[in-house]
Amino acid sequence: MLDRRAPRCLLALTLVLSGAACSSPPAEAPVFTQPSGTAAASGAPSTGPSLAPSASASARPSASPVVRAAPRSALAVGVRTLTFTRGDRKLPTTVWYPATGKAGGSPRKDAPAAAGRFPVVLFSHGLHGLPTYYQQITTRLAAAGFVVAGPAYPFTNHDANPFKQSDMANQPADGSAVLTALLKLDTKAGDRLAGHLDGAHIGVAGHSAGGFTSAGMLAGTRDTRVDAAVVISGGSMGAFKGTRTPVLFVHGDADAVVNYQTGRNAYNGTSWPRAFLTLLGGDHGAFLGPGAKGFDQTMKTTTDFLRWALWGDAAAKGRLSADGNRAGVSKFEAKL
Repeated sequence: MLDRRAPRCLLALTLVLSGAACSSPPAEAPVFTQPSGTAAASGAPSTGPSLAPSASASARPSASPVVRAAPRSALAVGVRTLTFTRGDRKLPTTVWYPATGKAGGSPRKDAPAAAGRFPVVLFSHGLHGLPTYYQQITTRLAAAGFVVAGPAYPFTNHDANPFKQSDMANQPADGSAVLTALLKLDTKAGDRLAGHLDGAHIGVAGHSAGGFTSAGMLAGTRDTRVDAAVVISGGSMGAFKGTRTPVLFVHGDADAVVNYQTGRNAYNGTSWPRAFLTLLGGDHGAFLGPGAKGFDQTMKTTTDFLRWALWGDAAAKGRLSADGNRAGVSKFEAKL
């Protein structure tokens, strides 16, 4: 689970329009006991090809089948790394995806993809974070039937030198560029993801600064491809624009880094289909560690929200209240 000895924040934050938040980098990649039916964290991922995507949102490269059904049971998970770019901005990206083989255990490096097309979810890290810090989340989403891409943003990741908090303003465009480049692989002959990316159903999610980044992709230069968003311990980066898109906010009501009211204001500030999961007594991110109070409720709610929004799984929508409401742990509310 996340190392709670790590510093909660490595620089002061100013919650303005380009406001940000910190993740707490663990001393090493999270290690946890794998629950039944999910996939665990992997070791070092592989290197991959370099692609140069357009910075703007492009047309979807593929349409989903007429008949779509979310996986009924957990899938095996594969992992690979790709290096994308936007201009001179390098965006190394870890990709977790449904793979062939037996579910459970660690993701397999460069494993063959499972049969079928899967919705794509872009997952954005917090300040001083890395995609691998969130693999306890991304691997579970991949096992549930999503291709999850986690870019390392050039000036806000753990290894950034120099580190520039203000560069957050550029991250929504980076996220769109990663989606554009990744989706091109759906038609790239010989690529292991060719024919497996459902470019018609795309979600964004992220924690802390990554939550702001995800919200930013629905504002400003709106990425019209995004069909759902999950904002964890974050807030808005301006008014949402374009097509009404379901948004799930997840926030601890004792968050000392990004105030709980920041998330509530974003939730209350939109008339779009929306839901809010409150972690009672929850701080900025300890609930993201497997076994921590609120982790199960966060994962169940997030997974079923995305299964409903991206797979059209009506049963998943029906489970949301039960997923998120637990006495003394969490409270779920929605206007979906």
